[in-house]
Amino acid sequence: MLPPQLSAFLLLALPSAVRAVFQDEVGHIDYHYELLGVPQRETTFFHRPRRDDKASLLYTLSDVGVLGAVHPKNGAVLWRQLLNGTVTDGGGFLRAGEGENWVASALGKSVHAWDAVSGRNKFWTDYAGDVLDLEIMEMTENDRKDILTLFEEDGSTVLRRLSGDDGLVVWEFSESTNDIPLQVSTNVEKVFVISLHGRTSAYNLKVTVLDPVTGKRLDELLIGTKSDVHSKEDVMFVGANSAAPIVAWKSASLDKLRVNVLGTKTRQEFPLEADTVSVEIHAPHLVQSEPHFLVHSKTATGNRADVYHVDLKTNAITKAYDLPHQAGPGAFSTSSVNANVYFTRVTDDEVVLLSSASHGVLGRWPLHVGGPKTSVIHGVSEVVKTGDNYAVRSAVVTNRDDWVLVRLNDRAVDVAWTRPEGMSGAVAATFAEIPESEELAKTLDQEAHSNPLEAYIHRVKRHLNDLQYLPEYLNSIPSRLTSSILGTEVSAKDGKPSRDSFGFHKLVILATRRGMLYGLDIGNKGRILWAQKAFEIAKGDKWNVTGIQVHESTGQVTILGSSNDRVILRTDTGEIIDAKAPESQVSTQSAALADTPSGQHLLPVGLNGKIGDLPSDSAPKQTVVVRSADGGLQGVTFVADGDVSNELVSWTFSLPKGQRSASIATRAAHDAIASIGRVLGDRGVKYKYLNPNTLVLAAADDDASILTVYLVDTVSGQILSSSKYEGVDAAKPIECAMAENWFVCSFFGQYSLGGNLAQTLKGYQIVVSDLYESEESNDRGPLGDAPFFSSVDPIDLPTGVALPSVVSQTYILGAPISALQITQTRQGISSRQVLAYLPETHGIVGLPRMLLEPRRPVGRDPTAAETEEGLLRYHPVIEVDPKSVVSHERDVLGVKKIITSPAVVESTSLVFAYGVDVFGTRVAPSFLFDILGKGFNKVTLIGTVVGILGGLLFWGRWFGGSRLIRGGRQRCEIGDDDAVCLLFIFYLCT
Repeated sequence: MLPPQLSAFLLLALPSAVRAVFQDEVGHIDYHYELLGVPQRETTFFHRPRRDDKASLLYTLSDVGVLGAVHPKNGAVLWRQLLNGTVTDGGGFLRAGEGENWVASALGKSVHAWDAVSGRNKFWTDYAGDVLDLEIMEMTENDRKDILTLFEEDGSTVLRRLSGDDGLVVWEFSESTNDIPLQVSTNVEKVFVISLHGRTSAYNLKVTVLDPVTGKRLDELLIGTKSDVHSKEDVMFVGANSAAPIVAWKSASLDKLRVNVLGTKTRQEFPLEADTVSVEIHAPHLVQSEPHFLVHSKTATGNRADVYHVDLKTNAITKAYDLPHQAGPGAFSTSSVNANVYFTRVTDDEVVLLSSASHGVLGRWPLHVGGPKTSVIHGVSEVVKTGDNYAVRSAVVTNRDDWVLVRLNDRAVDVAWTRPEGMSGAVAATFAEIPESEELAKTLDQEAHSNPLEAYIHRVKRHLNDLQYLPEYLNSIPSRLTSSILGTEVSAKDGKPSRDSFGFHKLVILATRRGMLYGLDIGNKGRILWAQKAFEIAKGDKWNVTGIQVHESTGQVTILGSSNDRVILRTDTGEIIDAKAPESQVSTQSAALADTPSGQHLLPVGLNGKIGDLPSDSAPKQTVVVRSADGGLQGVTFVADGDVSNELVSWTFSLPKGQRSASIATRAAHDAIASIGRVLGDRGVKYKYLNPNTLVLAAADDDASILTVYLVDTVSGQILSSSKYEGVDAAKPIECAMAENWFVCSFFGQYSLGGNLAQTLKGYQIVVSDLYESEESNDRGPLGDAPFFSSVDPIDLPTGVALPSVVSQTYILGAPISALQITQTRQGISSRQVLAYLPETHGIVGLPRMLLEPRRPVGRDPTAAETEEGLLRYHPVIEVDPKSVVSHERDVLGVKKIITSPAVVESTSLVFAYGVDVFGTRVAPSFLFDILGKGFNKVTLIGTVVGILGGLLFWGRWFGGSRLIRGGRQRCEIGDDDAVCLLFIFYLCT
């Protein structure tokens, strides 16, 4: 047996991590929001993907360019496609043929057809011009549904009819005029092309009538008088595949609505309410449906609607009935069942179903979606009639960017699901600690600013006061013990997040381009704690966040925008403390996090790189690097002059002619360094160049296809090193990242095989560069052991600035990467990983630092000393190992940026990725050396220890212990080793 003293020492040496289970399986340590984006009204609908199926799926092309199908029952995404391969700013077209098993989409210059069930691409064609409109021809001469696509190519209006089977052009109509093409429509007999005809801001409508079989021009009609239409936004609706398609436009004063039945020359006018601010028109898209449509008028205080009928014989439009004005926002949607047309009205408190034929209410249901400030913006509906009753499914979009499906029937009203689509289109995010209670923060601050005796007395009083929570703590021990053994989470009773001893429970504050803010509890599978609307962003605009900073001491976060806007809110509740709305003009290029006498603050930087004079207590202590007006860099310092500090440009770095800034990288605010040198295999040391005032600038020359990477000293503006790469495609992503004494850059460029410059290929590459103080080991370079150095003043010998020794190597990647980021740990002891997004396979990969080692021997096997150091033989190609994909089998779409944060345990780094989807996980670059994994069986361990203790107690009664009878009482003495075992069990279980 071990001596008691050694047993106690080993017990105390055990890591505290044995008290918890590290769950490293998919779905436990990671979380994923599979998003589509906020659905657009014109590109969202219910559709039966198979002719014989009764069930419909929900299809949408969102405002970020994602096309997808959602199951209406549970909101699960069945398939998704990111059109054009990148996040867009809305637009696009999506249509489906009645009874067809495919849907057609168009975005930019591309036209696609997709299998409606699986999402597989049926055909894909690209054209020279952007697609202006897309419609399905329901009635054709060969009983095949074809696609009509409208383009503007080199100033000409081009309409193509594409085969619905293979996308081949059936016929093409082209017309070279000064007209502005708008939309295309069709009925059972003709095809109509609608254009704006006239001069700038004074147009009338031109309707070109085409033969649907040959595409030949049949007629040309001018509708209205010039100045009827002032812009293409005035034309609100063109019906398609209707027995009587219409085109409608509004007057400049929004007092009249003008409507024309396509194929006729006459227009009819209908009055609008005096305070109308916008108008929408809803009509069916089926040939067999009744030619009825609804005009939805929105006012400053509410909304109303008017229903109109079209006479197929005379083409006269008459008003059938109206729906009264209701306060607050509201939305309408259209559903068609054979010839019947239904309108569904959704308001903040109810859903009303009406027939287009008469004003009688077919169904009315109460509705409550979200909180008191939540309202419906738009939606789509599906109506099913069962006997005398109606069932309705409405998928609505709220003002908080949520997508909600509501089921309504004669039995109940059910909110089936809610998808937080507003989290897509994220533009900024940051980690935040879960704040302590405000009272505790004040108490700790008071203790920190008092003398030691008063602080000690205050702390004793505080601990005595905390005894009131002792019963609650004792009651929580069983659940904590069970949770520790079984590896489950202990949730707070009040639902609020709480910190844990490993540092896994943190918050992420996420800002989107639509002005929404979200607070996520990443320790609880990314649960949304709160969602807050920061600002109302106008349609077509987007919120450009220039800086985001968390104040851990106060539990607040500050977010600055490019239009001189600002919002400050609490990290745990989302409560807005202060806000300033965006101005009409963009005035800020970025925000700098500066150390000032009053603490760290975000400083807005003007478009020309100017910050302006500041109060002395708000002036930065360090040099601030900003972009200059010519695209270069400049260092800005502040010189105190009384109570004001004046801005002074200390250095300027101008890019050579033809170059532009493609990527800038700096070291993270938390970049812990465990060692100032690297121990070599021969026990020598290469000292790291650890200048904290450095940045990496990648500058691209588009004409010469050259990429130049600069390492710049941010205090002096001195170029510490530079490297040039030829044959680089600057149109593809160029990314850089920096940590400790090394940096990486990725790009798409040419490379040679086997040193043969004539045999060149192109591919994605990553360059890694290490910075050392000297080329030789055990040499501190020209600075020697000097405790201080200056980036401005040169050293004596040799004269000039001490430049680092740079060791670089280039690797060819097996797949394109973007959004480079480097892991962070608390002490910097764990090795690093370079995290990157794989845009083609929709995954996040972690490339080990050892793999990206620039000192790997080239053309030979490593020596024994190099092998001991961990160096591998250089191989130019790095294949993406599926085991290194930290997102596992998840399909993470459209990642724009990855951020990392250290946990309390040294082995683990927290990862958060955002763009279209939101994904988070934990990675351990050096494996889990300070925490138990899921495979560790605590139940077996505790059972074994308890069994050993029982054996010790039993056998101690006969061999090791003593039984004494004194005064009729029995005492059993337990040896020292048994006491150690008892202490071990207590330590383990708590």
